[in-house]
Amino acid sequence: MSAKNVLISGGSIGGTALAYWLTEYGFNVTIVEVTPEFRRGGQAIDVRGPALEIARRMGIGDRLEAERLRMRGMSMVDAEGNEIYRNEEHTFTGGDLSKGDAEVLREDLARMAADAVGDRVEWIYGDTITAVQQDELGVTVDFREHDRRNFDLVIGADGLHSNTRRLVWGEVPFTMLGTYLGVWTVPNFLDLDNWQIFHMVPGASWGGGIISVRDNTEARFYAGFESAEPIDYDYRDQDAQKRLLASRLEGVGWIVPKALELMWEAPDFHFDPMAQVHLDTWSKGRVALIGDAAHCGSPMSGQGSSLALIDAYVLAGELRAASGDHEVAFAAYEKELREYVEANQRLAIQNKARSEAQMRGEEPDLIGEDFYEVVTSWTVKEY
Repeated sequence: MSAKNVLISGGSIGGTALAYWLTEYGFNVTIVEVTPEFRRGGQAIDVRGPALEIARRMGIGDRLEAERLRMRGMSMVDAEGNEIYRNEEHTFTGGDLSKGDAEVLREDLARMAADAVGDRVEWIYGDTITAVQQDELGVTVDFREHDRRNFDLVIGADGLHSNTRRLVWGEVPFTMLGTYLGVWTVPNFLDLDNWQIFHMVPGASWGGGIISVRDNTEARFYAGFESAEPIDYDYRDQDAQKRLLASRLEGVGWIVPKALELMWEAPDFHFDPMAQVHLDTWSKGRVALIGDAAHCGSPMSGQGSSLALIDAYVLAGELRAASGDHEVAFAAYEKELREYVEANQRLAIQNKARSEAQMRGEEPDLIGEDFYEVVTSWTVKEY
């Protein structure tokens, strides 16, 4: 096996899933994660189609079923909380309830993958890569806190704002979709029973919603706003992000003021633009990217976490099939998934157009690629 020692930057869903498959195939894996401990928080995400099969192959299928959200439906309300309509077949966060998808909290899925790996990997918390130098023999990596080390391969699984991508590809401009979204934990103060409520006024430039989670013992609040022009803010400064969100939602009714008040003391908070990443190649030399770092489609695609699981499975499988020859494996990984990923990215544009039509009070145009045809258009390979 040409490559044996692999550094993964990022310890969320894609990184931990990749670590699982690589260790299954005999690689030595180190994960560096910038947060000081396992990262909490994040929105409800969906595991669909081939990603569900990959989760089962990882041995986490039963746990995924046990811990998934069990939404019964959703409501739309006005500024006073009066219900405008309800839907027991489809939700904003989980889509079609009849499809058998697994909707789960981001942190729970990442924990499942990490538990599946167990103690077979080396974790480095509270650190990040500061420099990458590579040649035909390997990759020399400098860390902010730890000593320089050498690896055979480096894989960036570090999300939309990927540090690995920046160091190796340079600054890559995002394709901005004009929406910003914040998510944080709040008490289930509306006593929701596996339900979600959203308030989005036709023609307005903002929206908010709350969903019950963890068997209704807590909730997640979503708050978003539109901006035609990109907003300059520090994605590492949570206080600045909270101030930005609060200013954009000033004067909004319903439960938004209470949710914003709770935001300041929330145990977790996440804020990001809805943006996409488009790269000509997902690898350079001995460095490759997976998930949002390689090809973020934005939460509007509904497929980010599923693609991270699929990327991890395919990249590790191709490395195994190529006996660690990274040039062969990286090319095969991209050939296998490029068209599938691009189809999933188009879903985000399509979903945004439909959402904007709904916000204007119009019937959404259903012309475009069928969501589930796209999702299931890739079949899980055997490695």
